[in-house]
Amino acid sequence: MELGFSPCPNDTFIFYALVHGLVEAPRPLRPVLEDVETLNRWALEGRLPLTKLSYAAYGRVRDRYVALRSGGALGRGVGPLLVARRPLARLEGARVAVPGRNTTAFLLLSLWAEDFQPVEVRYDRIMPMVASGEVEAGLIIHESRFTYPEYGLVKLLDLGEWWEEWTGLPLPLGAILARRDLGEEEIRAWDRAVRQSLEYALAHPEKTLPYLKAHAQELSEEVIWAHVRTYVNAFSLDVGEEGERAVRRLFQEAEARGVVPPSSLPPFL
Repeated sequence: MELGFSPCPNDTFIFYALVHGLVEAPRPLRPVLEDVETLNRWALEGRLPLTKLSYAAYGRVRDRYVALRSGGALGRGVGPLLVARRPLARLEGARVAVPGRNTTAFLLLSLWAEDFQPVEVRYDRIMPMVASGEVEAGLIIHESRFTYPEYGLVKLLDLGEWWEEWTGLPLPLGAILARRDLGEEEIRAWDRAVRQSLEYALAHPEKTLPYLKAHAQELSEEVIWAHVRTYVNAFSLDVGEEGERAVRRLFQEAEARGVVPPSSLPPFL
C-alpha cells in the first residue's frame, strides 16, 4: 500500500512509527515522500490510495477520496505568510511566487486578493526568489514560516490570522485522504493506524528526530521542533466538530467562487 506524504517535519513525525513498523498497519506500507503540490496533482489522477493533500485540492477530488479524521494539519497560528523584501502598498499586478495553484495557501491568497500574478515554484525556492528580486512577494509555507527573516524578508500578511478573524474558525491546511474504493472497513483501519502512529510519536518524540532530520529542508533542531509544535496538535489526533466546521466553511467559500465543484459527500469518515 502506497502512502504519500511530504518530507516536512509534521508529516514525518506523524508517520514515523507507521513507516518503521512500530504500530500495526492494515497492509504492508510503502512511503512515498513528495512535495505537497506534487501529491495534489497526483490526487487529481487518483494515483495514490492514501495521500496527504491540501484541502484546496481535496475540494476537487471529493468524489474519489475521503479524509481520515487523524493525521491532518489544521489549527490556529498555522497560516501561510505573504512576505516581501520591503512593505508593499498594494499587491495588484505584483508577481507573487506561490507553492502551487492546488495548495490551500494559494486558495487563501486568492480569497484575500485579486489581480496578482502567480509564479508557481516549489515551496523551498520561494524565499530565495523574493530575496533576489525575481518576484515582488512570496507565499511561504512549512518551515519557511520560521526562517524568512534570515533572507532579509518582512511579513506582509499572515493568512491564518486573516482567516481566523474572518471566520472565527481554525485554518484547515491539509488532510490524509483515502481513496473511496478501498472500502469503509479498510479506510477506518488506516485511520486508527495513523492515530496510533501519532500517539507513539507524541510519547517518544526523541526517537523520531533522526527521521525528521533526514528529510527536513531546515536541519536546525530548534526549527524542526518549532515546526512540529505548530502543525501537530489536537486536530491532528482527531479533526473534531470544530475542525469539520472549518473545512466545510473553506469548501463553501471555494465553491462560491467556482474554485471547486460542489459536493454532497461528507468530507470525513
